[in-house]
Amino acid sequence: MKRRDFFTNSAAGLLLGPITFSGKPENIHPVKTRDSAKNIIFMVSDGMSTGTLNMADLLLTRKEGRESAWMKLYSEKTGRRAFMETSSSSALVTDSAAGSSAWGGGKKVPNGNLNVNADGSFNKPILQKYKEAGKSVGCVTSVTITHATPAGFCINNKSRGDESEIADQYLDLKFDVMMGGGSEFFSPETRKDKKDLFAAYTSAGYNLARNRDDLLALNSARKPVLGVFCEGALPYSLDTFEDKTLQSSVPTLAEMTGKTLELLSKNPKGFVVQIEGGKVDWAAHSNDAGGLLYDQIAFDEAVQVALDFAAKDKETLVIITTDHGNANPGLFGSDKNFDMLQKFRHTNNWIMGGLKEMLSPAQLIERIEFAQGYAIRTEEAEKLLKLFGLKNEKGLYITNKPLFKEFGSIQTKYTGIGWAGMDHSSDYVELAMFGPGSEKLDPFVKNTDLHNFMLDATGVARV
Repeated sequence: MKRRDFFTNSAAGLLLGPITFSGKPENIHPVKTRDSAKNIIFMVSDGMSTGTLNMADLLLTRKEGRESAWMKLYSEKTGRRAFMETSSSSALVTDSAAGSSAWGGGKKVPNGNLNVNADGSFNKPILQKYKEAGKSVGCVTSVTITHATPAGFCINNKSRGDESEIADQYLDLKFDVMMGGGSEFFSPETRKDKKDLFAAYTSAGYNLARNRDDLLALNSARKPVLGVFCEGALPYSLDTFEDKTLQSSVPTLAEMTGKTLELLSKNPKGFVVQIEGGKVDWAAHSNDAGGLLYDQIAFDEAVQVALDFAAKDKETLVIITTDHGNANPGLFGSDKNFDMLQKFRHTNNWIMGGLKEMLSPAQLIERIEFAQGYAIRTEEAEKLLKLFGLKNEKGLYITNKPLFKEFGSIQTKYTGIGWAGMDHSSDYVELAMFGPGSEKLDPFVKNTDLHNFMLDATGVARV
């Protein structure tokens, strides 16, 4: 949380003028704007059920005495709000590939596909359209830059899982800013074909950023930027709060957002960028309350950066939404239970995923109490340890689904947060907008509607 101070005196401050990045913007008011938007900032909290948005706002209110930037749009009536349906062409419950492709390509595609229809035909991704129209474009994410949600705005691929190929596909597009994790898909040491994509990107004229210092040093919009800051996804926000090494080496989503807007806004024809809080989805899949809510708050801090930019710029449409719900968490316990979240130091993933060897029940109890401030019972620790090392049921983004499901269930009595499952849901989801064009938002839309909505809002022809 302390890393928000970055924006007061650095890149975002230089770009936006004097602002206070405290979640209490002084300049977010309804403003008279031009008829169309020059820029779009499309913000995705991946896998965000409504309960996630609600609880993150409650946590901020009780811990810091402030509303989330997203909910403040509603309470102060400065933004527009709608529900959005989220199905794919193959199922009521979408995956992230089909979800992002609905926005990116304008058509529903089967789960697993990136802008590829059931008959094998392609839908042209929206960032390619905007690039051809002369705008600067890009994607920023807290997971791998080759993951389904950013890829859905960028490329066509029959399989979302081939991230090495997707990394290769990005090369010739020369999008202006692409940032996230996933170094294993660019490095010759970890790619199956041993191709050195980092060298290929450099040869093609890209500026590479491999750590936070590299990010802060970026100052030119003349060369495209590839920022890949770690292997795999970026660490959970909660796990960085007391880790100075992570803080100094890996940028936050808000930091990446501020630098990206600084770079892209230098184009007089405007820009379109997607910003994704991808770890919200990963935490929901593992029923990890701390990981979920603090990454939602990290996403909200990026939302604040976007709203501050748009309020000053007056030519930028900010779209804030999610591709689908996930696990449908909610608060069912007491205020005292919920306030335990304020003391959390680490995620469930840090507690369980970081173990190198079997602990005793007493050691596990101590580890959980250190990380999250409560002591589970001996019989609960024994139940968890019986599941430790079990690999026969792999969960999405976790290697031991039974262990994390049981931990999330035990944790419920201490935090008051319960879960409906560990998978995506078919819920209609929140959709918010701020800026020029937002007044045309209908109260209920299909996910595919946003494709043409964005093109129309910026005056770019539907192709």
